[in-house]
Amino acid sequence: MKTSEFISALRRATDTQLIFVDLDGQAVHSGYHLTELKAASFETVDCGGQVNRWHEAILQLWVPPDADDDYITVAKFLKIFDKVRGMIPLDLDAEIRVEYGDENFFPSTYRVRSVARDRNMTRVLLQPPETTCKARERRMAGAQSSSPSDSCCVAAPTCC
Repeated sequence: MKTSEFISALRRATDTQLIFVDLDGQAVHSGYHLTELKAASFETVDCGGQVNRWHEAILQLWVPPDADDDYITVAKFLKIFDKVRGMIPLDLDAEIRVEYGDENFFPSTYRVRSVARDRNMTRVLLQPPETTCKARERRMAGAQSSSPSDSCCVAAPTCC
């Protein structure tokens, strides 16, 4: 989900509690803190030798040992987001990610799958990241007769 879509969804529900959940319905513990907002830029070279560039906005959540029983409100989250956006260049067209880990969530940077309002709560559905092969995806998109089992690195050996 793009950062602009995420923030727009939140702005429609400022009077709710903000809860992050995984695909199994497990929620990030109440009392979490939004500890950091990151404007991340990536420059990579894939196994086909192509340079890739993109931006992400990453929200880092953390639950302190003495966490209270309350979830952060959407209004408080937006206040923090707007303040940070005035301090660093957060790209609203960038994908939004959530970095978190605890005994229920494998520490990772999750994708935001959806945002839904439910009475006094706004639920952000987190999806685990997936790996992919960009060279293979490019080749498959451009070649209708290619077999998915063909090796991407053999077809585009400039890097590997």
